[in-house]
Amino acid sequence: MINRLQGVFYWFCVLTWIRLILLTITSREIEGRANIPRHGALILTSNHFSVGDPPILTGTFPRRIAWMAKRELFDIPIFGKLYSMGGFIPVRRFEGDLHALRMSQRALRRSLVLGMFPEGTRSGGRLGRGEPGSALIALRTGAPILSVAIWGTENVKLPRDLFRRTHANIRYGQPFHLPETQRITKEQVASGTEEIMRQIAALLPPQYRGAHAMGPEPVPAAARSEG
Repeated sequence: MINRLQGVFYWFCVLTWIRLILLTITSREIEGRANIPRHGALILTSNHFSVGDPPILTGTFPRRIAWMAKRELFDIPIFGKLYSMGGFIPVRRFEGDLHALRMSQRALRRSLVLGMFPEGTRSGGRLGRGEPGSALIALRTGAPILSVAIWGTENVKLPRDLFRRTHANIRYGQPFHLPETQRITKEQVASGTEEIMRQIAALLPPQYRGAHAMGPEPVPAAARSEG
């Protein structure tokens, strides 16, 4: 029942004020939307350059995303309550958060899309190193991973950019799985984290790849402009 109410509230927000704001202040070029699985559990992993990334991805993604978000956001008056009502998952960053891990696994068992920024914080325009959480959850659940790169948002600051138009580029890769394992080791988590970050880097233009600058060029995908 709670999940259903969260879903109703989530789509009410997306289909009303979130998309209205995006239509007003952004234009978007999206590649690889055909790669998005329409059903089943999915871990969405993205780079995180600015505060504009989550609302743009939320407003353009065709499925409900249960975002993992830093615990501090839930303490903000009014907005914190909205995050909870939308089914976001609070997480204590850079430490083992078993409660967040259990909640994320529960979301995947309900065949939701779990949204994660593996860097753990905004990186300001150059891809940083990944934290182990995304790989750990993928290894524990066996859920497929869909990497996405977003750029053009690296200079967005709020509330300043509520009054000027931003062009965002979004590129989706092909879904992939981390190797199955009977017993998860630190080495497997580290290797899985590196693979997730490599997949994201491959979708970014070279100048944004940062610590993963040697990543391969992405496979071209059909683009579609919005706004």
